[in-house]
Amino acid sequence: MTANYNNILVPMDGSKESEAALVRAIELTTDAGDNGILSILNVIDTRAFQNVASFDDTMVEAVSDETRKTLDKYKQQAIDAGVKNVDYLIEYGSPKALIAKDVPNEVNADIIVIGATGLNAVERLVIGSVTEFVTRTAGIDVLVVRG
Repeated sequence: MTANYNNILVPMDGSKESEAALVRAIELTTDAGDNGILSILNVIDTRAFQNVASFDDTMVEAVSDETRKTLDKYKQQAIDAGVKNVDYLIEYGSPKALIAKDVPNEVNADIIVIGATGLNAVERLVIGSVTEFVTRTAGIDVLVVRG
C-alpha cells in the first residue's frame, strides 16, 4: 500500500539533516508528477531575539534577508531537480507549533518531511526536539530523514 503525497512540506533550518530531508522531499514531489507541490519552510524563532538587549526591527530584517537568500537556493535546487511547483514560506514564532499544525493546514500538506534533528545535544535537552514534537502531534504523516 502506497500513499499518494502531492503536497509536501519540508521545514529547513540549514542543518545537514534538513538538507537531507529536502533531497527526499524533492524525490517525493517529482514522484507526484505535475500534481506535486513542494513547500519549503523556515521558521525564524522569535524567542531567540527576546534575549538580545539591543533587539530592533533591523535585526529581524537582516535575519529575514539572509533566510530569503538561503531559501532561494533551496528552491532553485528543487527546480533543477525537476520540481515544477515549488515555493517557500518564512514564518515567525515557535517552530514546534508552526511546523506541526499551523503551516501544514495553511499549505494543505499531505506529509511533512523533516530532518532527524537540527539542534545540538544541549539544545535538545533544554527545549526538546522539534522533530520529536512534530512526529508526536502533527495531524498528517511525517517522514523523518536521517542525515
